[in-house]
Amino acid sequence: MSFVIHSNYINMPAFNKTGNKFRKIFLNKYLIVLVSFAVFVTFFDEHSFIHRWQSHQRISRMQEELKFYQEEIKSTKQKKMELQSSDENLEKFAREHYYMKKQSEDIFIIKE
Repeated sequence: MSFVIHSNYINMPAFNKTGNKFRKIFLNKYLIVLVSFAVFVTFFDEHSFIHRWQSHQRISRMQEELKFYQEEIKSTKQKKMELQSSDENLEKFAREHYYMKKQSEDIFIIKE
């Protein structure tokens, strides 16, 4: 009995053909450069996506603070107008916040 082994079957198994395709795709110099560039831009660059996302978050917080302070300014201006509009309001404010009184009055502070 003699066996004849063809060289085609020994050198090229079926799994090696698909392995070569993947190797060619993943070791392609253009793909390596593209992946390297994407990683660099995403994580390491000064203007990376991570820094841009953090900046966006900071801007959102600052815009919320801006709205809050604009509302505070509006309410403070309203209080100022009320105080300047009449002496009664000014007197009431001084009594409540600074515990001022007239000469003939006694003040009793009741804490709840």
